[in-house]
Amino acid sequence: MSKRLTLVLGGVRAGKSRYAQELAREGGQVLYVATAEAGDEEMAARIQAHREERPSDWATLEEPIDVAGALEPLLADSDTVLIDCLTLWVSNLLLQDPDDGEVQAHIRSQASQLIDLYERSKASWIVVSNEVGLGVIPATRLGRDYADALGRVNQQFAAAADEVIVMFAGLPVALTGGGVTGR
Repeated sequence: MSKRLTLVLGGVRAGKSRYAQELAREGGQVLYVATAEAGDEEMAARIQAHREERPSDWATLEEPIDVAGALEPLLADSDTVLIDCLTLWVSNLLLQDPDDGEVQAHIRSQASQLIDLYERSKASWIVVSNEVGLGVIPATRLGRDYADALGRVNQQFAAAADEVIVMFAGLPVALTGGGVTGR
């Protein structure tokens, strides 16, 4: 299997994580990178459910902020890296200091570092992210800043990706190859 970068986009509960895990199952030794933090009981339950869904032989890295730094030393042992997800990672980066005028540039720089790490690695990567550009314009500045930041990061990853899939109601649609992909 040749090295590939696959970006899996979609809305909330569109089946992104499930589909990404199906792809990763075909990829040898998998390193699952989780970016979520349990800020409340409901999120803790979601994180636990994701842990239970993953195959027990997959390695897991839980890192909400410094994904590239934490991931780099683990790459040598991985055939496939599954990052789930950019959505929460960008949120975590933004919330470190949302009033910092340089936060948008910092987030784009962090995304560039992650893409550079992919390019230097030998592993295929599957990256999950929410598509936030299809909804209403957020009512708050922080919401608009978040949508802007995630939209730009999604564009960075899409430009670097070999394949971009968008999920609609559990169905994968290939943006870069056309049509509905196989299951």
